Amino acid sequence: MPGPREILSAAARYVRNNPEVLVKAAIDAATLRFGIPVAALRWAASQGKGGKKAPQDVQIDTSPPALRLGATVDAMGTPLRASAAIRIDEVTLGADTLRIGVRLNEVKLALIGESESPIATLIKSGALDLSKPGNLIKFIPKRPPMIVEAEGDRVVIDLLLVPQIANNLRVRRILSILAPVLGIRAIETDGDNLYVSLRATPSGLRQALVALRDTR
Repeated sequence: MPGPREILSAAARYVRNNPEVLVKAAIDAATLRFGIPVAALRWAASQGKGGKKAPQDVQIDTSPPALRLGATVDAMGTPLRASAAIRIDEVTLGADTLRIGVRLNEVKLALIGESESPIATLIKSGALDLSKPGNLIKFIPKRPPMIVEAEGDRVVIDLLLVPQIANNLRVRRILSILAPVLGIRAIETDGDNLYVSLRATPSGLRQALVALRDTR
């Protein structure tokens, strides 16, 4: 993944080439709405240096309000081209939870080359109901603990059930300070941007200040 210096340099180039984004960012900030150019997400994906198992040829587009993703993946030794329209319909922040609800639509799996693996056989047979990916995920043996719900086209994950995140003291401290006063109302695409709309809760200020004091 690119480092902070590369990210700042790329951001500076983008602003120079698109100065109007500063005005729009100021207007959005007044309503606690922040936009991330999809072009920036494409750039970040192109900088990834994962191993052989990491997704390749990542494609990112918008299908408002969803984000459309595509990538070449290795599914237990079977190379596939996977794509889906992804919409986040829930984000719950708390000191002990980081819960994200995702709707998966227009899911497509296409084999790359010939394969006789079990996954390839299922795809060729049409036995997989890709219109309800949550039902498929629900019955995966030994599914990751972070997947707390899966039904129909919806999957809910709790990132604080990932040990690397749960044991990160910095993440836990930030959540304990922000969660009482700030929530995420919506994450959706509009045009060529991914927007994050925040919700302020002034009544939680005292709890946030207590958490801030306790983390010093």
